Amino acid sequence: MKRIISTQDAPSAVGAYSQGTTNGDLVFTAGQIPLTPDGDLLDDEPIAVQTRQSLENIKAILEEEGLTMQDVLKVTVFMGDIDDFDEMNDAYKEYFQDNPPARSAFEVGNLPKGIGVEIEAIASSE
Repeated sequence: MKRIISTQDAPSAVGAYSQGTTNGDLVFTAGQIPLTPDGDLLDDEPIAVQTRQSLENIKAILEEEGLTMQDVLKVTVFMGDIDDFDEMNDAYKEYFQDNPPARSAFEVGNLPKGIGVEIEAIASSE
């Protein structure tokens, strides 16, 4: 059965979506953008800073379920400019140093609010 995940340690959902959902075994996060829990949009910051904030948001959602970044099975990274890949990847590696999850990363036409990166994850409690 689906259950909604919500934490004050990540930005509130601002539309018809949840920060995350779970069926008890798998956790799915919504795409996380470089928005702080206080509502500060980091759209003018370098991609490394935007990546770290997006991953901090994911980390907070997972922690609400008692999970860590090591429980992540799959990550999808949406980028405004694929030329930022190396900078994104360097920041990303800080969160997945050992046994990284599967990942897809690609450039998209536009991202919300003029940001450079949006990241979503799937994790397992098993």
